[in-house]
Amino acid sequence: MILNFIRAIFVLLVAVVAISFLSQSVGAGDNWPYIVMVICVVSAFAIIIVDYLIKRKNLSAIAGLFLGILVGMLVTVALDYLLSQVFNTFFPTLSYPVITGTKLLLGIVVCYLSVSLILQTKDDFRFVVPYVEFSRATRGSRPFILDTSVIIDGRIADVAATGIFESRILVPRFVLNELQTIADSSDKLKRGRGKRGLDVLQKLQSLGRIELHIWDGTLLGDAGVQGVDQKLLLLAKQENGRIITNDFNLNKIAALQGVQVLNLNDLAKAVKPVVLPGETLDVRVIKPGEGAGQAVGYLDDGTMVVVEGARQRMGTVVRVTVTNSVQTSAGRMIFARLDDNGDRGTEKSPQPQSAGSDQN
Repeated sequence: MILNFIRAIFVLLVAVVAISFLSQSVGAGDNWPYIVMVICVVSAFAIIIVDYLIKRKNLSAIAGLFLGILVGMLVTVALDYLLSQVFNTFFPTLSYPVITGTKLLLGIVVCYLSVSLILQTKDDFRFVVPYVEFSRATRGSRPFILDTSVIIDGRIADVAATGIFESRILVPRFVLNELQTIADSSDKLKRGRGKRGLDVLQKLQSLGRIELHIWDGTLLGDAGVQGVDQKLLLLAKQENGRIITNDFNLNKIAALQGVQVLNLNDLAKAVKPVVLPGETLDVRVIKPGEGAGQAVGYLDDGTMVVVEGARQRMGTVVRVTVTNSVQTSAGRMIFARLDDNGDRGTEKSPQPQSAGSDQN
């Protein structure tokens, strides 16, 4: 609303200046003042239309443009005196329009080269002029950027509900488009994953403890970049943000490129309760183990528990004493023996005969 008001004021000011010029310049039989006025008004409307159509403006590109023009004008002014001396010494017979046209053409060329050079090297410009750079200043904490995989996973909503994220959480438009594509897939499994991801986003939006934004800006230097992962890395560098994912490959690539990543699987491992030797647990043994007399059960988080001497107790909840805990590539494994108090119950209700081990 304010921007439209400013645009209207701009057109009004241009019209007032044009009318003032017309009132002072018009003479008998003169048509050129009218032409100038029409050109001014039409140019004002053209500028507004271009400004309205180009919605995604990049501050660093605009700053580079103006700085390039400024540098080009300063260089042109410096060359003006030199060219004047050259023309007076070696080409004294040249007419004034030729000299003026040559200087104007040189100024345009210098301004173009300055703008082109600065826009192409703006990321390295701070090494030439210390403390000057074109990256946008980050207000407050660095934002978190969600990957498609972590949204589909769903645990991010539960983590965010705790209020642990004090920074902004960004969901890029291209990630949202990928979720929509997965949700519209003809494959039933993919369609279900995509819909779950969209439901997780709705849950995140409903949380009042986080600041969730759909990022719909322009990526710098994205020419030829294919794939959501590469765009996420570019966005993280551009916004000085951190990526939240559970994609192992993206985690490795981000580490190579110096982008900070929060892996949700690593977070899940870190918050698991630590089981020390000597502690007692209640676990339901559901299948025989590999060793003689061993039985296997699982905790609520999927951690596998190998119980010595419990093969005859399968299908029951037994109390065990932890003897050792081992972290493997497939997850954590706990070794235990039957507690002196024995089992807590002998119910043989139907139980699943297999359970997945912790893959985190």
